[in-house]
Amino acid sequence: MKRSEMIARIDEKQLWDVIVVGGGATGVGIALDAASRGYKTLLLEQGDFGQGTSSRSTKLVHGGVRYLQQGNFTLVLEALKERGVLRRNAPHLVFNLPFVVPNYDWWEGPFYGIGLKLYDMLAGKEGFGKSVVISRDETLEHIPTIEQDGLNGGVQYHDGQFDDARLIINLAQTASEQGAVLINYMPVAALVKKTDFVKGVVAHDIESGKEYQLEAKVVINATGPFSDSVRRMDDASASPMITHSQGVHIVLDRSFLPGDSAIMVPHTDDGRVLFAIPWHNKILVGTTDTPLQRCDVEPKPLPEEIEFLLEHTARYLTKDPTRSDVLSMFAGVRPLVTNPNAENTAAISREHVVNISKTGLVTIAGGKWTTYRKMAEDTLDQAIAVGGMDYRPCITANVQIHGFHKHSENFGDLAVYGSDAINIQNLAKNQPEWNQRLHPDLEYIKAEVIWSVRNEMARTVTDFLSRRSRALLLNARASVEMAPIVAELMMKELGRNKKWKKEQIESYKALAANYVL
Repeated sequence: MKRSEMIARIDEKQLWDVIVVGGGATGVGIALDAASRGYKTLLLEQGDFGQGTSSRSTKLVHGGVRYLQQGNFTLVLEALKERGVLRRNAPHLVFNLPFVVPNYDWWEGPFYGIGLKLYDMLAGKEGFGKSVVISRDETLEHIPTIEQDGLNGGVQYHDGQFDDARLIINLAQTASEQGAVLINYMPVAALVKKTDFVKGVVAHDIESGKEYQLEAKVVINATGPFSDSVRRMDDASASPMITHSQGVHIVLDRSFLPGDSAIMVPHTDDGRVLFAIPWHNKILVGTTDTPLQRCDVEPKPLPEEIEFLLEHTARYLTKDPTRSDVLSMFAGVRPLVTNPNAENTAAISREHVVNISKTGLVTIAGGKWTTYRKMAEDTLDQAIAVGGMDYRPCITANVQIHGFHKHSENFGDLAVYGSDAINIQNLAKNQPEWNQRLHPDLEYIKAEVIWSVRNEMARTVTDFLSRRSRALLLNARASVEMAPIVAELMMKELGRNKKWKKEQIESYKALAANYVL
């Protein structure tokens, strides 16, 4: 997947079947769906693939225990089915992870035990493992650092874990292999109308400065938190569909949770579910739910959100984390479908909605990572009708995602690349200096930078350190120390100059400052 080749495939005289605006999980999922059905598909992303919400999740592929509590069985059932589809199609990125719900009151064991048995029942044959009530000793065996004072036992259940940004890249590669054209760093500046119907876009290539006017039978707005901005390009008076809520996570050293299980706390002070999860040999703790008045491309954690996470983590672990223990912190914006009857954003379901304007702009809003494939299918079914195209059925439930490998763990630190790991190993073998680590505290090697530029459309230092690798999220300070090495390697691969290298390093340092507590 090379950007130069993608650009070369754009012909302003061509009529696309589908133009997708937005390169997050939903947009890339739609591009894959459309291309695999045989439609001529173009996706345009203003920044990098998965730059926003889609790379800042809690890293779970799950049915949603929170929705089970709310009695939203339809959403849970759909998500559990999609969880199973994802594990089948991307086993190199989606794994079974055991969770423990610690019990401190006598009623919690039977209460949560029954609820999670229902979770198992809804999953059916797509289940990842059976839930069981476990004793105090068994709970300590799974989570040695759990707070022992008053501990009665726990309930263990199973859910899915994944690497969100890596999956986005593999989905984009799969869409490309199916015939789609996907271009990052090409924002849409305007919509093109013919006879009062949206029939294309005006896009601007940030790298070359060239402007393109591109026509399509249907345009799909899949920009997540920025959906209303694109809708206002169509109709300046369009009423908002989206309300924004911020979710914040912190990353800690593995010593805080050294066992084999994650922790799920079903009810915090603000009514949210809290997770502490092993991820890439670190511990990810989240999340918060803070209503936002505005949406930024780079949202920043608020001091009170960090304190909330530290306080709640300390309640459940014997080793209490302090501010100095936070290796990285990050925020993501949830695009929630507006519900005027809800008192706050935490009460709003993330179930997706497809909106079709009077001029034929198709907007997909809401939803969650786990159900991206179903959201794409529902959106494209509507878009086919709007564009007047012949209907072809969705096949993505059975499309293996790029990198598919059932035993990727055999590749060690390169496991997240799946079948591509062999190619990266060969790069390191043929050029021994590329086998060197970028930083002693993280497992990434130089060959991964080369691979990401040549095959994954990484264009900036941030692309690699934040999304092709996860260095920024795992250890922000270490990632800053890696930046000059990454910039040097990318400069040579991309044919840039020293000025570009210096600007990239400074830009990355400024960005990473928002991830350091």
